[in-house]
Amino acid sequence: MIVRFWPAAVFFLAGLLTANPSGDQRIISLSPSLTKMIYLLEADDQLVGRTSFSNAAGEDKEVVASQMNVNTEKIVSMKPDLVITTDLTPAREIRALREVGVEVRVLDLPVSFDALCDQFVEMGRLTGKETEAAAIVDREKARLERLRETIPGDSEPRIFMQLGAKPLFSAIPETFMNDYIRLAGGVNIVSDVTQGSISRESVLIRDPEVILIVMMGLTGREEKQNWQSYPGLSAAENNKIFLIDEDQTSSPTPVTFVNAVEEIIDLIYP
Repeated sequence: MIVRFWPAAVFFLAGLLTANPSGDQRIISLSPSLTKMIYLLEADDQLVGRTSFSNAAGEDKEVVASQMNVNTEKIVSMKPDLVITTDLTPAREIRALREVGVEVRVLDLPVSFDALCDQFVEMGRLTGKETEAAAIVDREKARLERLRETIPGDSEPRIFMQLGAKPLFSAIPETFMNDYIRLAGGVNIVSDVTQGSISRESVLIRDPEVILIVMMGLTGREEKQNWQSYPGLSAAENNKIFLIDEDQTSSPTPVTFVNAVEEIIDLIYP
């Protein structure tokens, strides 16, 4: 249900927004990846609200949003000092919060590992943990370089990274998902497309040597069996069709991003 504010309601809710008497910052996160970053920075004492789809991160925090709806009235009643989110949150929800005086910081979705690291440092700044964030980024970038040194120099496997089944979706260029392929030494078979939707026939024609299925559970297992059933598909013949942890890969921190690259490298180059 979309919450709409009439002028009287705006003034009522605005009245709820008073300074926090304890002086401690109260943050609400409307993004699972940002929630994970807060925990990685050990700033979760500032977190008071989260989404219902944040998985393990923030289980002890109040739920203020689902994948479909943001409970604007509940957020306002919690008197946050800051709401952080990405541009995946509907603009109308952001506008409704700002109209009653809630400070909302919208961070761009990262399009690369470097952009993800920049976002993490920004989260450090917002939580008073900028030094810690910069140290984590430096550590993970150095770890990534060490991992890349283990990649055989003459290997550039053609990789298809599957993100959805119905419809079929792939990782595309100019996204951080594509960086998993690039940083693992591979070549994205759909490097020439700008939209993720792709037909199964198109994948078969492009004949990937490796298929990475970023889906867990029954759907992921079914997709793996499906690809294995195609005779002549290089990935099937090479036994290089793998399930990748969806939560770690799709909403990463710098640490879990490098963890995923390490997992992919280990799978591709055993």
